[in-house]
Amino acid sequence: MVISGCVRPYVSTFERTATAVAHNPPALGGGEEVDLPSPSLPVDTQVPTVVEGSLDQPIPTPEATAIPTPLPTLSTAQPPLIYTTQAGDFLQALAARFGVTPGQIISDTAFEPQELIPPGTILYIPDVLGDHTPTTTILPDSEIVFSPSALDFDIEQFVRDAGGYLQDYREYLSSGWASGAEVIERVAIENSINPRILLALVEYQSKWVYGQPANLADTDYPMGYVNPQYPRLYRQLSWAVSQLSIGYYGWRAGILTELTFPDGEKLRIAPEVNAGSVALKYLFSRLYTRGMWNRAMYGEDSLPALFERMFGDPWQRAQTVEPLYPTTLKQPDFTLPYLPGHVWEYTGGPHSAWGPDGALAALDFAPPTDGVGCKPTSEWATAIGPGVVVRSSNGVVVVDMDGDGYEQTGWAILYLHIASEGRVPVGTTVSVNDRIGKPSCEGGRSTGTHLHLARKYNGEWILADGPVPFTLSGWRAISGGQPYLGYLVKGNLVVEANQFGSSTASIPRPKE
Repeated sequence: MVISGCVRPYVSTFERTATAVAHNPPALGGGEEVDLPSPSLPVDTQVPTVVEGSLDQPIPTPEATAIPTPLPTLSTAQPPLIYTTQAGDFLQALAARFGVTPGQIISDTAFEPQELIPPGTILYIPDVLGDHTPTTTILPDSEIVFSPSALDFDIEQFVRDAGGYLQDYREYLSSGWASGAEVIERVAIENSINPRILLALVEYQSKWVYGQPANLADTDYPMGYVNPQYPRLYRQLSWAVSQLSIGYYGWRAGILTELTFPDGEKLRIAPEVNAGSVALKYLFSRLYTRGMWNRAMYGEDSLPALFERMFGDPWQRAQTVEPLYPTTLKQPDFTLPYLPGHVWEYTGGPHSAWGPDGALAALDFAPPTDGVGCKPTSEWATAIGPGVVVRSSNGVVVVDMDGDGYEQTGWAILYLHIASEGRVPVGTTVSVNDRIGKPSCEGGRSTGTHLHLARKYNGEWILADGPVPFTLSGWRAISGGQPYLGYLVKGNLVVEANQFGSSTASIPRPKE
């Protein structure tokens, strides 16, 4: 019996599984443990019906939704909305955002439910929403995720030139003492969040970048989240990036459609805005009531206005790197992450790539071990695709597939819970099936030896069950309706994820 996963100190927003021991990579690497509050977010809980242990019954999959060519008479009192699609849009997510069914969305082109729709496509959608946020876009996607637009940004130099409190700030982390710039850099790289937005948030909330905190609250809680469990910069940013991830990837997936303010007021999110704008709107809805939220989002003294004063025109930078998520995006051929002729178990369906909340981009696999828990293994995790190792520390290995040395460009693969002993070093060029390291419990609080695997493209985590599905040796990831639940499907073969270990979760990799 194998029990494989990471301990969660709370039930997170995206993780409503009532009974499974769960895998929770920390908000940052290196053993920092951050307990984050759990705002309410609707999650589809319908799980496909599959006979347990069956490998010969095909799993139900969404049928293609053909969108009628002519514009029909819409059964609504309002004329239809005319929406121009953005990069990353797909039919199922759009239907959720506009509060309609996929069949009510009209175009002169037919789309599969999870097919990426080319940007600029005109859609006609029933106008059924009431009050909602302004349709104003406030920041591009590439200024929220750690995208190619930030490759030349020198965090340390910027902080030094700004000359504020952050310049002299020091904080002790598991890896030792870190400067303010180093804390920003670590949060940015681990979570794939743009360092510019982190600096703008710290300056907007507490004046740390250019000035000095005005009071003890600003000193202890620089993000404005006053909670004794989250003092100092590291934990404050850990909380903030979790909220940004909920907003960004929840919107991208179509599972977040409204804001809930601290006083309980709810407000629908305007369906026309981009994921980067929703990320900020969601974060500030966790901090402020609607009136203060409006001031923070719009106007001369807003966060976006401060951001432009600090870093210049973000939309001009975005033109050089977006769309981050092109319509033509296809996953490279990936193999299962262990050696041919070996058998591992599928222990975690689509769940958060990093931190307790975020993109449902990761899958878990566990090798055979002698007993339960964090036991050593002689098994090796192997490269699912070729590339160059650009990070190797704190249980993490990241492989850059385009070989330019940056995980913010093109495809990058995250391997988490890799043991220190035998871990592939930075700078190593790997080919398919080359050894990455041995699975372990390093890099987070884990209940069992396993490998956590996720993909990024241009700095954005890619949903495991989305328009570009995670496919390994022909096995495609299918969500089970809640994080960690789900299936791998290959033809008419079906394997259901099981965190507690089961022969029905075993996937043999044929010898080559």
